Amino acid sequence: MKTNPGRFFEDYRLGEVIQHAVPRTISGGERALYHALYPARGALYSSDEFARACGLPASPLDDLIVFHVVFGKSVPDISLNAVANLGYAEARWLAPVWPGDTLRSSSEVIGLKQNSSGKAGVVYVRTTGTNQRGEAVLKFVRWVMVRKRDPEAPAPETVVPDLAPAVAASDLVIPQGLDFSSYDFGLAGEAHRWADYTVGEVIDHVDGATVEEAEHMLATRLWQNTARTHFDGTLREDGKRLIYGGHVISLARALSWGGLANTQMLAAINAGTHANPCFAGDTVRAWSEVLDKAETAAPGVGALRLRLVATKDGSVGSLKGADGKYLPGVLLDLDTWALVPL
Repeated sequence: MKTNPGRFFEDYRLGEVIQHAVPRTISGGERALYHALYPARGALYSSDEFARACGLPASPLDDLIVFHVVFGKSVPDISLNAVANLGYAEARWLAPVWPGDTLRSSSEVIGLKQNSSGKAGVVYVRTTGTNQRGEAVLKFVRWVMVRKRDPEAPAPETVVPDLAPAVAASDLVIPQGLDFSSYDFGLAGEAHRWADYTVGEVIDHVDGATVEEAEHMLATRLWQNTARTHFDGTLREDGKRLIYGGHVISLARALSWGGLANTQMLAAINAGTHANPCFAGDTVRAWSEVLDKAETAAPGVGALRLRLVATKDGSVGSLKGADGKYLPGVLLDLDTWALVPL
């Protein structure tokens, strides 16, 4: 058989490193499509002149473009037979990516845990994205539920990695030259700076975006994410195609522009959970909570730790019920660090 059926849960081995195929050279085309698919309006990722005024040689590619491309490279080896992508931790952007850079990725299996049903298991991997010079540009941990080929196959020894609850502010990587000391708030679109936010503050981002089949299919193809559950409705009993979780992340991040327009760059994802599935026809809305604040060594640059929550019911401020489980209207719970002007 010459086609690739993908890996099943019993095919993974703790400690193995998987080199993912098909490097990808990124151009301005990915940026244009990203801004067409999501209501992204961050000034730093929209304007070379704005970026130069902030100390960079030009506008880098959006941080989530980099995330999607690196993630997409890993899908054929990690989540082709996934039931669902479950969560993220310890993600850090390590260097800007520029048009013309070529990205590739690799993943190390750092944990395995079979489900009690014996029909699937959770695979934990640490994925690294590198550029054409071999420099790491992004690292993250994710865990995904993967079907078993044979439910009777023996379960591996359970190993669940010990993951940090958050990336320390001192470990955030600030792009070389980034300088917000002459930041133009008028061009950015909002006046709110680091000092204007308080820990515990909740921001309703007001706007919503209804997910359509065509756009999520285009987006998932764009990132070369081949997970079958996003394309083949026969894999689910309800006959629905599951929306790629990264699509929800990018929608929520773009919607957060209202109230957080000056969070110009994501520096880290501390933790993330796709709490409930998203399907075509759902309307995604978002709200954020300020969890922490930190100054950085870069001139004029501060960091906000933000919880970004996407919902499909428009609720604000509520996450979990009395039973400790996510409410059915919550789609995404994402804990991030973002860089903002002081």
